Order: sequence, then structure tokens, then C-alpha cells
Amino acid sequence: MRTWALLIAAFIFYIPANLLPVTLTTYLGSTQSDTILSGVIYFMQTGSWGIALIIFVASIVVPIAKLLILSGLLISVQRSSRWRPEERTRLYRITELVGRWSMLDVFVVTVLVALVRLGYLTTIEAGIGVVYFAAVVVITMVAAMSFDPRLIWDALEKNDDATAY
Repeated sequence: MRTWALLIAAFIFYIPANLLPVTLTTYLGSTQSDTILSGVIYFMQTGSWGIALIIFVASIVVPIAKLLILSGLLISVQRSSRWRPEERTRLYRITELVGRWSMLDVFVVTVLVALVRLGYLTTIEAGIGVVYFAAVVVITMVAAMSFDPRLIWDALEKNDDATAY
């Protein structure tokens, strides 16, 4: 139940994390706000395909994949699924390991805010979207840690116990 509650909270926070600006850039008095996706598009348009790909994977693909994989694991455990327990366990371990890398975006915004302070010419500030995104990352990390992968194997043990009698 705890993992479900955390996962639902992460799904809820994921929406404003992607709709609200993560950075507010002021250049010569003109302010531009960027969401995660608009930042990816900006880097693609300026030819920085590598940075755009890293941000896209770390900020969009990984969080969605974690949310979907954890949801699938929880549903499979609730339904006492016997389907490929080794692969589901491996998927859980990969999800738990990779999930921390989503904090890369929060780190990048923090470094940009700290470094880009050129007086009245240019400033970069963190937008409220970063708070929601950090919440999604932290909550999914806690959700993954609260999930007990041994539950994946319980369905096999129950069926083995039932056939033993």
C-alpha cells in the first residue's frame, strides 16, 4: 500500500513538473521561461543534440519508465502473477538503480542558477517546475525502495505449497 501511495503521488507531481517552467532566463530585460520539453526543443534547434538527448532521457523517459514499471510490478504482485519472475526482479533492480540519474536535471538547474549571474545582462532562476520534478524523482526513489521484490516470488511459493498436499 505504501508503494502504491507513493506512486500515485509521483504521478500527480509529474504533471506540474512537466507543465510548469523549470528555468526562468532573463537576458537584457527579457524573460523566457522553459519547461523540460521546451528546453529539449531549444537544444535541438541550436544543434546541441547530445544535451537534448540526455535531458530527454533523464527527465522524460526515465521518470515515465519508472512510474510504468513500478505500476506494472505492483499490479503483477497483486494479481499473484507467475509470469517471468526472474525478468520482473531484474527489471525492478534496474529501475531502482537508474532512477537516481533523473536528479541530473535538478543538478543542472542548480549549477546554472549558481553560475549564470551576469548582473543586469543575464540571470537564470529555478522555476517551480524543478520543485515538482525533484519531488517526482525523490518519491519514485522511495517508492522503489519500499517495494519488496520478494513479493514477485510469493505467487510461485503459494502454488508450490498448494500442489504439495
